[in-house]
Amino acid sequence: RTVLVWLPLAFLWLCAPWHFATLCRKPAKAPLSKLYICKQVTLIIQQQSFENISSEIVQRTTSTETMVVMLCQECVRRRPRCVDSGSLFVFWLLQVLCAVFQFQTLLRDALNKVLTPALTAPHLPVLRIIACICCFGQNDQYDSTFMVIKGFKRPLVQEDMWDLNEKDSTQTICQEFEDIMTKELKKAHSRLQKKQNKPKTKTDHQNGLAKGVSQDVLVMEEMGKKKEKKKKKKDSESNYPNSWLVPTIAKTFKGVLLESALFKLIQDLLSFASPQLLKLMISFTQDTTSHAWTGYLYAVLLLVVAFLQSVFLQQYFQRCFILGMKVRTALMAAVYKKALVVSNDSRKESTAGEIVNLMSADAQRFNDVTNFIHLLWSCPLQIILAIAFLWIELGPSVLAGLLTMVLLVPINGWLATKSRGFQVENMKFKDKRMKIVNDILNGIKVLKYYAWESSFEAQVQEIREKELKVMRKFAYLSSVSTFIFSCAPAIVSLATFAVFVSVSPDNILDAEKAFTSISLFNILRFPLAMLPQLISTMVQTTVSKKRLEKFLSGDDLDTMAVTRDDSVAVSMTDGTYAWERGTEPVLKNVSLDIKPGRLVAVVGAVGSGKTSLISALLGELHSLKGRINIKGSVAYVPQQAWIQNATLKDNILFGSNLYEERYLSVVDACALGPDLDLLPGRDHTEIGEKGINLSGGQKQRVSLARAVYSSADVYLLDDPLSAVDSHVGKHLFERVIGPKGLLKDKTRILVTHGIGFLPYVDEIVVLVNGVVSEVGSYDGLRASKGAFSEFLETYGKEESNNADARKGLSPIQHLHFLLRLEYYSVRSKKDSGDKKGQRLIEKEAMETGRVKFSVYLQYLRSMGWCFVTWSFLFYFIQNVAVIGQNLWLSDWTEDSVKYFNTTYPTHIRDMRIGVFGALGLAQGFLVFFGTILLADGSISASRTLHTNLLSNILKVPMVFFDTTPSGRIVNRFAKDIFTVDEMIPMSFRSWILCLLGVLGTLFIICLATPIFTAVIVPMAIVYYFVQRFYVATSRQLRRLDSVSRSPIYSHFGETVSGLSVIRAYGHQKRFLKQNEDTIDQNLKSVYPWIVSNRWLAMRLESLGNLVVFFAALFAVISRDSLKSGLVGLSISYALNVTQTLNWLVRMTSELETNIVAVERVREYAEIENEAPWITSNRPPDDWPTAGNIGLDNYKVRYRPELELILHGITCDIASTEKIGIVGRTGAGKSSLTNCLFRIIEASEGRILIDGIDISTLGLHDLRSRLTIIPQDPVLFSGTLRMNLDPFEKSSDEEIWSVLELAHLKDYVRGLPAGLQHEVSEGGENLSVGQRQLLCLARALLRKSRILILDEATAAVDLETDDLIQNTIRREFSHCTVLTIAHRLNTILDSSRVMVLDSGKIVEFDSPSVLLNNQQGHFYSMAKDAGIRGGTSAPKNISSVL
Repeated sequence: RTVLVWLPLAFLWLCAPWHFATLCRKPAKAPLSKLYICKQVTLIIQQQSFENISSEIVQRTTSTETMVVMLCQECVRRRPRCVDSGSLFVFWLLQVLCAVFQFQTLLRDALNKVLTPALTAPHLPVLRIIACICCFGQNDQYDSTFMVIKGFKRPLVQEDMWDLNEKDSTQTICQEFEDIMTKELKKAHSRLQKKQNKPKTKTDHQNGLAKGVSQDVLVMEEMGKKKEKKKKKKDSESNYPNSWLVPTIAKTFKGVLLESALFKLIQDLLSFASPQLLKLMISFTQDTTSHAWTGYLYAVLLLVVAFLQSVFLQQYFQRCFILGMKVRTALMAAVYKKALVVSNDSRKESTAGEIVNLMSADAQRFNDVTNFIHLLWSCPLQIILAIAFLWIELGPSVLAGLLTMVLLVPINGWLATKSRGFQVENMKFKDKRMKIVNDILNGIKVLKYYAWESSFEAQVQEIREKELKVMRKFAYLSSVSTFIFSCAPAIVSLATFAVFVSVSPDNILDAEKAFTSISLFNILRFPLAMLPQLISTMVQTTVSKKRLEKFLSGDDLDTMAVTRDDSVAVSMTDGTYAWERGTEPVLKNVSLDIKPGRLVAVVGAVGSGKTSLISALLGELHSLKGRINIKGSVAYVPQQAWIQNATLKDNILFGSNLYEERYLSVVDACALGPDLDLLPGRDHTEIGEKGINLSGGQKQRVSLARAVYSSADVYLLDDPLSAVDSHVGKHLFERVIGPKGLLKDKTRILVTHGIGFLPYVDEIVVLVNGVVSEVGSYDGLRASKGAFSEFLETYGKEESNNADARKGLSPIQHLHFLLRLEYYSVRSKKDSGDKKGQRLIEKEAMETGRVKFSVYLQYLRSMGWCFVTWSFLFYFIQNVAVIGQNLWLSDWTEDSVKYFNTTYPTHIRDMRIGVFGALGLAQGFLVFFGTILLADGSISASRTLHTNLLSNILKVPMVFFDTTPSGRIVNRFAKDIFTVDEMIPMSFRSWILCLLGVLGTLFIICLATPIFTAVIVPMAIVYYFVQRFYVATSRQLRRLDSVSRSPIYSHFGETVSGLSVIRAYGHQKRFLKQNEDTIDQNLKSVYPWIVSNRWLAMRLESLGNLVVFFAALFAVISRDSLKSGLVGLSISYALNVTQTLNWLVRMTSELETNIVAVERVREYAEIENEAPWITSNRPPDDWPTAGNIGLDNYKVRYRPELELILHGITCDIASTEKIGIVGRTGAGKSSLTNCLFRIIEASEGRILIDGIDISTLGLHDLRSRLTIIPQDPVLFSGTLRMNLDPFEKSSDEEIWSVLELAHLKDYVRGLPAGLQHEVSEGGENLSVGQRQLLCLARALLRKSRILILDEATAAVDLETDDLIQNTIRREFSHCTVLTIAHRLNTILDSSRVMVLDSGKIVEFDSPSVLLNNQQGHFYSMAKDAGIRGGTSAPKNISSVL
């Protein structure tokens, strides 16, 4: 019957308005549940039992209060998607705590026969039952406790995740962010404009006059140069709008920012109540006359304050983490949106790898910094309050401590500036490394064919070493700042206490002063430790801020470059266009006028500007002058088909609605029917990344079908017929593009190298060096005897040989046959069991359950046991020093009792100060050494793990890359290696420090009050279970986050490579939507992770608060036997334990979460390798000398469980023979060449080259002696020279001579950098023809005796084709040449032709013999292709191509 009765009631009434507010909203009933009924029944029982024992006034209040509770329960509970009220739970908890004392009194009264026991009995147990029931939320679907329990029972999956609220979805966040970003960018642009338009000040002129003649001119010049350099750097930094990103973020999320600030403020103020209560507690133990109940009151108050502090802190954290998540989301979506509209100039500044880094690393940095952004004002506030309270305790001597702190600030500033420099450098190396890794993944097949892996591995490793060097410097700097800040509290308290006791002999340090000060210093320790961390995070974020601002404020494509009037279909007036600002124009004064419904062909040599013309019409080029007008919508077919990782049907529909009839007619017209029969799931077959499981021709036909289905008004076709067989090309022209095709009424601009189509077009545009030299009809241009007729004279002869075949349409079944011949898909490897096989790319594998201990061991092994052991030892001794220092202080405070009313001896005072200071400094040095050793260890681990990952990825078989999206592998090299480099070392260090801190605290409390050991065991058990529950859930949520992140990057990479297509079709909105959905999937696993963190923190802090409560309670109980110094020590330590406990579990979980990165890296570092690169059996240096190839009963299957794909092939190919290889789909043509390179290994039989069995050789020895010119010309970013000779084995003279043979010498000579000319990502700054010629130059440089050609001239115009053929005929005459033919007429003058069918050789003889055998396979193929049987092969057809 004290104030305790009113405490819970007061709390409930305070919360009542909020409950009633919920009630006033539109009610929605949820079904009654057993739990709900149970709560109502126990409420009624409780009310009855309470009424029995209450005084009249309380009884009435309680009845009213119960009614309120019932109403609130009713309203809040009976709503769908509603969880139980936290305030009600707290109310019942308070009821239980307060009822303990009440119950004690009632029991005493009952025993004294004042009350009947029957009346009192049910009251407390009922309260306990209610409190327990209130622990469970009714709607478990949205309750974090149930999520955690579910996560403990079984690994969580994506389907278990909650749906996102509308306000948390990517779309809503982005919309708000973009609206504000647009305004802020406008302001920033106008600021930049003003800055650039500022008139130059006069000081520049005065400078010249002021230079005295007497001064040393050289020195002045030197200084001038330096200034110039600085100025240039500054200019380059400031030539884009800056300082707009942070205001944008602040304005977008101001609501959450203000809310969290309020919670943080309350929590900060509450944290200063505990030291004051501690002070009262110590004075209570010193004063033996005070009543026992005051002690108990202080203990309860300590608990209540701590509990409230926890509640406010968790509310603050919840909002901050949600804010971080939203900021990351907004930035990722903004970067994606920008990438869709960015101009060529801006795009050139950032490669795809760098943009992915903006989305992953830089957005993540912002996420991290917003979590702790309030510490910017909270830390100074805490410091000021702490100093104010310390002044009250110790007077002016606090200034000594304050001065020490102030002195540390400039040192900290210097460290931060240095760190920033390292950070910038580090990001540069990261970008560079990711660029090469991207290149490697895109061209992995070529690397394997040419045995170039080790060269690229060395390049990546060289950059990685530089990156690690910078990381080591950064880590050492961090160690210095750690040293300063672990010394700081000790030095500050030493300075303060030393000055305090030295100033006057009357100043004696007693327990009250010392431990109140110590707990204030402990509060001070947090802001002091956080400030440097915050500053370094801010520093890293400013780097990211600049990168993001530069990219997001870059120029957009000029949407007005192409107007949309209805006057003519397509017109270009006096157009001069360049790829980017400040470069030579690629099109000069081009004027075109194309009427609706016409078919216009664009012809010209390699590099004459045909593709540039199409790009200009799409608005992709930088306009110097002129205007373009296009009427209606546009469909575009690029020269290199862009295929999405989706089903074949989705690739054709490309977001349009399905109209079955139109779809079928398009599939039929684009000759895709026969392909569908061959694909495992017909049009529902999933196409791999970059169309990996389609042949070149199929990709091009899918790309064409997409355009035709879109039913646009204007069609821009950039040489779509080059990648397909001539007959298929003819079919496509007649059924789709030509005068009788599906598109006959549309406007079509066709870039083509096929002369056979030109008579059927309405108009021909001839381009020469970016200028239109002639325009007219086919007959008109032939008659004019200009450049065009000359072109026809040169290249028309070959076509005329097949002129008869052009006149009539060949029957459709011949076409089907040819298509089967052309289809050489990677997926002809498919097994019969793959009929479900629509999925080529499996879902990313994800580990479940606990992280195996072996993963931790592997990380520690990578660090080196020596580093681990020593750093742990240093940390341990440091912790002993901390305990020693505090025990020394506790002993020191006893002097106040010993020397009471006497003079304090100076020697004792000096000894106290000396030992106290020495122990403080020792802590700093020990932490410093420990941290340095740990830094070295973690860098060694980073090196080992990255090296293993890289070298293994380069050694895995080709099939792995065919079935794994590059985004997944990139994710390992980007996000996971970043975690290993930066996150794990930090978590590991914090984990060790927290663990030792908690053990130290428990040791001190047990030392002070041994009875406390009784409480440790039950608390440890609870702690263990909470931690295990939580870690299981948190870890799995983290894994889901990693796995759901990969698709974001994969989708982004795909978008960047298909930008021009997406823009041409105007599908930016659809791709933005898809990106938003992908990010939403990721957020669904991030959000529960944040909530589960709060779930854990609340429970752990409650445990910590109980430690404080019991430490205080036992101090009160045993106050007679305790020294006040020990009481102060144990409670001030206990006050610290809450945070440390929380951090310990957080770090355990973070360590386990982050160690998942090691697990993921290890997964890819342990994939089974192909055969060794080099074995002890090395071939002679000049092998193969002759180039004889022999296959002996050669059998191959893709995997042991699959069918054979080559069935016992036996044949001999003599030196210098030219062999053509033909056969229908799945006959095994590509498999045969892959077997020569051992991309696939034999299951039986062998291949001999010059008598050596190739299976006994190392792969590099074999592959480096063979040469292949693959179908797709793949180039790597780097110099031209590196692309030809990565190992730098050849001299410049040799390289120039092969460039001359490849007809590139003049082109390369004309480049400013010559051989050092930088090739952009994927060779985008060279035309396809030039890339193909570079691949030819590569082959020429290798000078090997065996050449394999995969119909390498598909994408080249006739002129280039002719060049390549002549070069090959001349330069490889002494070689054995194998050609996979897609067009039969290219192999008619081979020495022999090998016809494959179902993995067997069915015919193998000279073309003339095979053409005369009318029952043979080859004869029927030739007949289908319109080649006359029995005729001798035409002389002018190339021997190879």
